[in-house]
Amino acid sequence: MRPRPIHQAGRTSTPLELLFDLVFVVAIGAAVNQLAEGIADGHLARSLAAFGLVFFAVWWAWMNFTWFASSYDVDDGPYRLAVLVQMAGVLILAAGLGQAFNNWDWTAGTLGYVLMRTASVMQWIRAGRGDPARRPTTQRYATGIALVQLAWLARLAVPDTISWTLTSFAVLAAAEMAIPAWAEGARRTSWHPHHIAERYGLFTLMLLGELVAVAVAGLRVELDSTGLTPGLAAVSAASLVILFALWWLYFLSPMAEHLAANRKLGFPWGYGHVGIFAALAVLAAGLDLALMVSHHNDLPVSSVTVGYLVALPVAVFVLSLWGLEAWARHSLAGLDLAASVSPALMAAPWLALTPGGVPAAVAAVALITLALTIVAVRRAASRGIANPDAGNSPPDML
Repeated sequence: MRPRPIHQAGRTSTPLELLFDLVFVVAIGAAVNQLAEGIADGHLARSLAAFGLVFFAVWWAWMNFTWFASSYDVDDGPYRLAVLVQMAGVLILAAGLGQAFNNWDWTAGTLGYVLMRTASVMQWIRAGRGDPARRPTTQRYATGIALVQLAWLARLAVPDTISWTLTSFAVLAAAEMAIPAWAEGARRTSWHPHHIAERYGLFTLMLLGELVAVAVAGLRVELDSTGLTPGLAAVSAASLVILFALWWLYFLSPMAEHLAANRKLGFPWGYGHVGIFAALAVLAAGLDLALMVSHHNDLPVSSVTVGYLVALPVAVFVLSLWGLEAWARHSLAGLDLAASVSPALMAAPWLALTPGGVPAAVAAVALITLALTIVAVRRAASRGIANPDAGNSPPDML
């Protein structure tokens, strides 16, 4: 397991990586369904807290695999088996979502997560054998991950109360996120900038696809029960507009060029995408709820709350994307758009109190997002970018 060249030509995602992404997105989709159902049953805070814990586990395991694979993917039998174990771990985590959301029982979720991370320990040990120059780095990764996994198992002895769970989880999550900075301090791994940009782009696409899947599933259920109504039609159309606009915004920036020009962006890029990924996942749940409440009046969740579950994720997506671009370019260009759009998005949910209800609020979010995208594309075009998503030169994204 020798390190991959930093500037290897034609480096792209492998079929195994795509399968890995698919399994992880399925786990996120299951968590999104649990989130929507929990909120619809009147457990807003508890469901959001549970979703946050699950999302961290899935996101962190995915991100660590992605950066490791960019440096050390040899795609041989032992490597594939280790990845299979990681996929088995996330499926165990997904299988325990019902217990986690409904009973606050994190046993299955913890065991699945530890299984994923233990497989990662084995990979880092193997990488150290094949890359003597970076052995201190790989040993730090293996040691740090292994110790924290023991702590996760010990955490199962903590009382299953929300306060104890959230406190212990925060401490261990912080320990997990500190490992890469400590390990890379010995010597940086040889991740490939174009490969990383593609991996993050593909995962974003899959999350956008999950948004579509959830919205279509919710629409199908509502159509079967009531038939097509103006509210359902409006929410469905608005969902499509939001999906398309967010896709366009994300791929408007030449992300690979940013990473290739400055490898110090690695940590901000890796950690900073959590806002983008989480926003898309919560947005899927928000659109699902919007379909539910567009004609149901007996759900124990207010229409304004549902509006915010659509508007707030869009705002987080826009601000996170702008923040990454600003960090990459060392420029605050586009701050005017981000600063003006965010208040508009925060005001849109209150339209749910008008006769138009939740569909009016969701439609307003869609129109605001569409307007933002149009302005961003025009700004890119004014800089000579005929096809911004091709990434030929670095435009201001917003």
